[in-house]
Amino acid sequence: MHCGRVTWSGGSRLDRSSLLVEMSMILSASVIRVRDGLPLSASTDYEQGTGVQECRKYFKMLSKKLAQLPDRCTLKTGHYNINFISSLGVSYMMLCTENYPNVLAFSFLDELQKEFITTYNMMKTNTAVRPYCFIEFDNFIQRTKQRYNNPRSLSTKINLSDMQMEIKLRPPYQISMCELGSANGVTSAFSVDYKGAGKISSAHQRLEPATLSAIVAFILSLLCGALNLIRGFHAIESLLQCYLLVYYTGWRNVKSFLTFGLICLCNMYLYELRNLWQLFFHVTVGAFVTLQIWLRQAQGKAPDYDV
Repeated sequence: MHCGRVTWSGGSRLDRSSLLVEMSMILSASVIRVRDGLPLSASTDYEQGTGVQECRKYFKMLSKKLAQLPDRCTLKTGHYNINFISSLGVSYMMLCTENYPNVLAFSFLDELQKEFITTYNMMKTNTAVRPYCFIEFDNFIQRTKQRYNNPRSLSTKINLSDMQMEIKLRPPYQISMCELGSANGVTSAFSVDYKGAGKISSAHQRLEPATLSAIVAFILSLLCGALNLIRGFHAIESLLQCYLLVYYTGWRNVKSFLTFGLICLCNMYLYELRNLWQLFFHVTVGAFVTLQIWLRQAQGKAPDYDV
């Protein structure tokens, strides 16, 4: 007799995803870099139900839009919820069943964030180039996930109380499917009015992180500006180059080349007042800063990493 026995194969197979929905649990978690959606670490997903696999697509879509979203969000995808928090250029994302308590979900993410910040410095996360280069962090994710999937073992009552109050005062932004589908990379018109986060719009594009050569160029340009203070207009060109190096504006490359042209013209005008070494220094610094402005472009569309 086979009464009361559940089989996973054959014509009467029971869909495992329906059993997952009945349980309150965390299914998976990922650590993702905000500026380009690069996955830094992730838990090993043992659950491979149909609904869980579908949610992996939403992970990919969200990872490409993290820079445009508030720092605490929830996306409801039917029987599952995707929650994430972002801080210091890194986002911590998790998938759980729809009946999993919100306070536990964000407390779980908060623990991941604190451990990751303690373990890895910002320089490492900013310069990472390979997906999952911090895969060893998976060990901590798995241990924390097991604890939170068994709430009776949690000994963080005070932290949960604090998190409950924080969520009440500043609830996570609810992302709708319409908003998720309407955005298309950094050029989309996705903007939200979020309590505590202000207005976030892709019109305020971010530049790529400054390299060491860009920092050196910025300092040299400031030095040239300081040396040219007595000449008025000539100092403005150097300060304008500093601005273009730090901030994104329309026609940024064109402005940088025009500014460099003005620097060359001004040095030609000052030919009789400066020696060749002074002229060479100012023109060379102007060319170097212009090159760094051209190299430091706005963040483009996130690559299609397999999150």
